[in-house]
Amino acid sequence: MGTVVVTDCDHGTMAPEAAVFEAARVPWRLEQCRTAQDVIEHAADAAVLVDQYAPVTAEVLDALPGVRLVVRYGVGVDTVDVPAASERGVWVANVPDYGTEEVADHAVALALTLLRGIPALTSSVREGDWEYRVARPLRRLSTLRFGVIGAGAIGSVAGQRAAAFGMDVVGFDVAPGRPGPGIRAVGLDELVATCDVVSLHLALTPQTHHLVDAGLLAAMKPSAVLVNTARGGLVDSAALLDALDAGRLAGAALDVLETEPPDDVGRALADHPRAVVTPHTAWYSEESFVALKTEVAREAVRVLRDDPPRSPVNTPVDSRTGDPKAARA
Repeated sequence: MGTVVVTDCDHGTMAPEAAVFEAARVPWRLEQCRTAQDVIEHAADAAVLVDQYAPVTAEVLDALPGVRLVVRYGVGVDTVDVPAASERGVWVANVPDYGTEEVADHAVALALTLLRGIPALTSSVREGDWEYRVARPLRRLSTLRFGVIGAGAIGSVAGQRAAAFGMDVVGFDVAPGRPGPGIRAVGLDELVATCDVVSLHLALTPQTHHLVDAGLLAAMKPSAVLVNTARGGLVDSAALLDALDAGRLAGAALDVLETEPPDDVGRALADHPRAVVTPHTAWYSEESFVALKTEVAREAVRVLRDDPPRSPVNTPVDSRTGDPKAARA
């Protein structure tokens, strides 16, 4: 049937995956690869790669001709060269729905943390004061506008959560048919210029890399806050730090950084009095943890049984025939 190699995983347990693989009698093992060369050296016999952070490049796929599927822990697939996989007849899959509610909840929780002045108020108490004015001015939530950039499944749920607090919710998305119900579609320029919260829910692609740059930050209201629970590379971290330092932005709430764990700029953001940073944990609940790990294993078993994955992000092409329906057999 073929071997499943988990290229890397920092979850602390592999029990959910093991239960699926053992029930299906699929051989598997966990490696802790960090580089493309690590993957090449440690996954030579792989029919399926289950990937967390290790890069799965064109070179990796060329060196591992037996690979039929690369499935990522999570929604984003920016660690995988998807076009190269498609050209080589390799499926790429993700788990798009395991943590939709958790990420949406976390995004709104981060926004509320800033909108209600929680960091400044908490610091006041810890420093021996008891002073509400350190957080002024705070606005009634029902007077504010919440903007979703990337109004897919997670962004739409985040918008619904914000609307429940009485906020006016608008959204921008490049995909046709979005945003979904309950989110009023606006142009990107209008969203950025008018929203009190700008919440990012986009995939990281060459087109979206540093979408939030110095120019976009300058177009935001000085009283606005930026929330990012998607991918760190969507934001130019240095430009964001400059905007916070200069007071051109009221705050930033980040669950993701360009470099994780943080580099010097990321650490400066984490320490900034106008920022709240959490360690890429928006996806997590005990329920989503099990769902994620179970589903990546199920995807592996499906493909090893010659079925297509449940959640492919590409259409593999047989390089010999050009048939878009033919993946590596």
